[in-house]
Amino acid sequence: MPTQPGADVRRPPVAAAWGRLTAWTTRPLASFHLVLALAGILTVVGVVMVSSASSVASYDPSTRGQGGLFGKHLTYVALGAAVFWLGLRVPLATIRRWSGTAMVVSLVMLVLVLTPLGSDGGGAQRWFVVAGQSVQPIEFAKLSLALWGAHVLVAKERLLHRWRHLLVPVVPVTLLMFALVMAQPNLSGTITLGVIMLGLLWFAGMPARLFTALVLGAAAGFTVLAVSADYRLARVLSFLSSDPGSGSGSYQTIQASYALADGGVFGRGLGQGSSNWGYLPGVANDFIFALIGEELGFVGGIAVLSLYAGVAVVGMRIARRAVDPWIRIVSGTLTLLVVGQAAINVGYVVGLLPVTGVTLPLISYGGSSLLVTMLVFGILANCARHEPEAVAALRSQGPGRFGTVLRLPAP
Repeated sequence: MPTQPGADVRRPPVAAAWGRLTAWTTRPLASFHLVLALAGILTVVGVVMVSSASSVASYDPSTRGQGGLFGKHLTYVALGAAVFWLGLRVPLATIRRWSGTAMVVSLVMLVLVLTPLGSDGGGAQRWFVVAGQSVQPIEFAKLSLALWGAHVLVAKERLLHRWRHLLVPVVPVTLLMFALVMAQPNLSGTITLGVIMLGLLWFAGMPARLFTALVLGAAAGFTVLAVSADYRLARVLSFLSSDPGSGSGSYQTIQASYALADGGVFGRGLGQGSSNWGYLPGVANDFIFALIGEELGFVGGIAVLSLYAGVAVVGMRIARRAVDPWIRIVSGTLTLLVVGQAAINVGYVVGLLPVTGVTLPLISYGGSSLLVTMLVFGILANCARHEPEAVAALRSQGPGRFGTVLRLPAP
């Protein structure tokens, strides 16, 4: 019987749920709330997985230091929450104003870490040791490059149609950072800096032809760096070899594949993974995604990947809606930084990329990487509050607990 006009029509449950979701995402502060939710969920997942990764070591007297891993991670999470709050509360105009100073400080730190002030370990000199805690200056340099590079590109906005002004000084300064980071040596940090540089130029509007040439040049350069040292060459050859057991760089990859296979669809359960017993070195750091696959299964792995996909969607949404060009470039580049690191980490854990040593953002064991990533999410949330609809909504409510929304001054 045909439906009469005005009759009460019930939509299917899936359609109704989808309608409510799309209606919610059109709210003025949807991007802001999504950033908060995604950062919070990823942080909680990290706390749970680091707890599981260190559970066995906490009972072994011979690994007493590893047993305290979870406590240290909680400390970093608490500090990261404070850093997130700062990134959210500090006006974006102030962050932009101090980006040049932050860049200079980062370069100085990259130089000093190569002196006797730096601490070496595992054949690399990448850390400062402060009060017994290691600090990696490369993590702060990544954020500084993104903020400062966006500031320079916006300040030269009227000249960016000339390729020289588009590339200078962002590319030369990035190359200087490449040299300092490779002197440590740290190829993974260099790759991440390259991702940031490409993100800055892309969101600044670099022509596709020039951008493609730059990407090809960067790929060639990273390939040369990857085979320029014996241990890095061993990793590449192991990745390219048809024999999974060949090469010294294959052990972690093999153990990670075993862990992922053991997890099946739904996983073995939290704390039940064999990787916790030392079979997979770096399980709380670079290879924590293998533990997720083992204990939470394929479903858990897909859920984590969905969270990073959410970060990509929300970050690009913030960049697309931004009125101020600095906010657009910063939000897009910082989103690319987080999602790019996640993609590289998951890529080499599942065997699609050579092992590089990039942590899984907000989930791997904390430290400098966790603190900087939480600051990145705080700045992203701050950028989300500057969407035009969000600005109007916040101003109608008056000064609230998230601070006053200010428009950035014109460059």
